[in-house]
Amino acid sequence: MNRPPDTRPRPRIWAIGISKLRDLFRDIAGEYDSRAELRLVSRGYEDAVTEIAAAGAQRPDIVVAAGSNGTYLKARIQVPVVLVHPTGFDVMHALARARRDASPVALVTHGETPAEVRRFVAAYGIDVVFASYQSAQDAEVCVLDLRDRGIGTIVGPGLVTDLAARAGMAAVFLYSRASVRAAFDTALDVAQATSSEALRRQRLDNVLQHLRDGVVALDAQGRVEAINQQLALALGIDAATAVGQALLAVAPDLAGAIPDADGETLQTVRGVGYVVHRGPLVGAGPDTATGSVLTFHESRAVERLDRTLRSRQRTQQFVARYRLDDLVGECAAIERVRQLAQRYAKSEATVLILGESGTGKEMVAQGIHRISARRDFPFVAINCGAFPEALLESELFGYEEGAFTGARRGGKAGLIEAAHRGTLFLDEIGEMPLPLQSRLLRVLQEREVVRLGSTEPTRIDIRVVAATHRALTAAVDAGVFRADLYYRLNILNLVLPPLRERVSDVMPLAAELLRQAARREPRLTARIRTREDAARVLALVGEPLRQHAWPGNVRELQNVIERIAVELADSNPAHDDAASVPELTRDVLHSIAPEVFGHAQQVAAALTLRQRSRRVEAEQVQAALDACGGDRDEACRALGISKTTLWRKLNGGR
Repeated sequence: MNRPPDTRPRPRIWAIGISKLRDLFRDIAGEYDSRAELRLVSRGYEDAVTEIAAAGAQRPDIVVAAGSNGTYLKARIQVPVVLVHPTGFDVMHALARARRDASPVALVTHGETPAEVRRFVAAYGIDVVFASYQSAQDAEVCVLDLRDRGIGTIVGPGLVTDLAARAGMAAVFLYSRASVRAAFDTALDVAQATSSEALRRQRLDNVLQHLRDGVVALDAQGRVEAINQQLALALGIDAATAVGQALLAVAPDLAGAIPDADGETLQTVRGVGYVVHRGPLVGAGPDTATGSVLTFHESRAVERLDRTLRSRQRTQQFVARYRLDDLVGECAAIERVRQLAQRYAKSEATVLILGESGTGKEMVAQGIHRISARRDFPFVAINCGAFPEALLESELFGYEEGAFTGARRGGKAGLIEAAHRGTLFLDEIGEMPLPLQSRLLRVLQEREVVRLGSTEPTRIDIRVVAATHRALTAAVDAGVFRADLYYRLNILNLVLPPLRERVSDVMPLAAELLRQAARREPRLTARIRTREDAARVLALVGEPLRQHAWPGNVRELQNVIERIAVELADSNPAHDDAASVPELTRDVLHSIAPEVFGHAQQVAAALTLRQRSRRVEAEQVQAALDACGGDRDEACRALGISKTTLWRKLNGGR
């Protein structure tokens, strides 16, 4: 398999050595010409440090050195240093050469003599004196001390052998070509790894710089590892100089703005609001965090994005949430509504739903859609009385670009088009202006819509469900509603009864609404879990709730129950019995039916203690019966009483 040529630049390797090591470097340098830019430097210690610093942008990628010189450089330059280490063969071969003379031999190494070297010498029974040094001055003292002790031959690095020669002693150089080659090969591997890491960091930095949000990566001590220009500009700092420094030292404005733990917080930095997110900076292992990553989202940008997403996801919001089963009630009128709705759902004909405000007309419309053949497509609802005429026209029919001042570039599809293959629900159709009624009539007849400013019709496939609280026949007689549109809408019709005509459903409805309110209120969740729990809580206020006329129908009842839920949530959780409800809801019930509530209080005050007790029991039994949908067997099981006892208590007996 032919590999593509390596186009990466050759790494710059400086081989720093003096004396014999320098000569060894020179002997094998030619072997690496094709793989590295190899430079031989005949300097050591501080002179080598100075030369590396002076190289600037041409400084080496890797330095190869040995002994004390290499250790010195390692601690003083920011470039990786690879040390030349003698191999076991080097030691054996050097000691063998040194023993050709009869004089005593010493092995001198930089730092402590490796334990494996000592074991090797002991294994072969070689008589060797071990010595070590830390610096050039130590090496000179060490050599002179060995000479005074009668050592005739020294084995060691180039610095030591030069000192031994000057002291009149025999010297054997410790390093070999093999050990130098091994150091050069290691240097090439390190250079390749460093280059790959640099490339990875460069790519990461490139990604960071293209992010619109501010991002900074910190190590475990809070020092900057990487920061993008977006955040640096916002903080008024230089990104390059910030790397390696503590973030709070270079950006004191962030004091108090950084979350203490992983998560998000809303903060103000230099007068600008940000959503600041903190997350872990993962290390080598998936569960190893070596620092943290901070992301700064400008709050205004988040708000703009939210508005954009809401507009783009508009079609996803065209869904029906309610089912026919959500229509609570067991009276004959509501049962009739359910049966008709299920029957109408099988048809494609237009449905007209009549009923007072708050009776649940949209709930029924959504329920019809949910069980119709169009249930997988949009349910688009619009209130015809909630928009000015001009705005309602553009919302319903859409418009072309330039149709009017302020029209969106590219135009906009109307809600009728958005309902394609689904259901269009026209709430409060009786409020639609006359000029738009004729346009809607054409849509219903021809199943096509023409946008404002366009002459080309768009074919649509929709099912129309309309609703109104008005008497449309009277509106037709008054000339404010087109007769032909009325006949087109009134193909199938449903009439929802007002709440005052379904008194038996008030308490079940109230119990269900209280259960729903409790689910939204954490303080009530444990106290009211089921409809039966809610019915028991509301038992003692059943009479005022049943006697009120409810002109606002279910919507008014829902508002009252919400207020009762607030009162209950603020009450002592220990008093969760029904007896606590009248006190908690006195003002609420007075506000909806003062005459009914006041009368109930007068009646209660006139009763004896025994009569009051019987009355309370009867109301509780009735509430349980209502909660069980009138099923007496189920109510008896819930209350733990017989049917005879149930009948007696309902009639006020003991």
